Amino acid sequence: MAKSRAEQMVERLRSMQAAAPDIEASAIVSVDGLIMASALQQGVEEDRVSAMSAAMLSLGERISSELGRKGLEQVYIKGDKGSIVLTSVGQEAVLTALARKDAKLGLIFLEMRRATEDIVKLLG
Repeated sequence: MAKSRAEQMVERLRSMQAAAPDIEASAIVSVDGLIMASALQQGVEEDRVSAMSAAMLSLGERISSELGRKGLEQVYIKGDKGSIVLTSVGQEAVLTALARKDAKLGLIFLEMRRATEDIVKLLG
């Protein structure tokens, strides 16, 4: 039986996390703030992650536009216990990754870009 689009996206998230082990959790969220697919840790609320991801993407896009930077690609948040990276997935979604404190960000950015390209095709 063929896998659903959501199952394919979850599979892609898991393969991204396997390729970049510093990614602890990830999700694909619609710009409306709804979870499309997730590979989140237990105890992490999907609804919170999705709502905050959509809000951050929207705010990032507005800041980028208002300051003449156009075309937002990524939002990066660094905290004491790790980082959060949000990347646009076409016009309709955002890929969110939660990374460990001392994560290799270059590898994370690379794997997120690769995953984003695959997810855009799935959403196509």
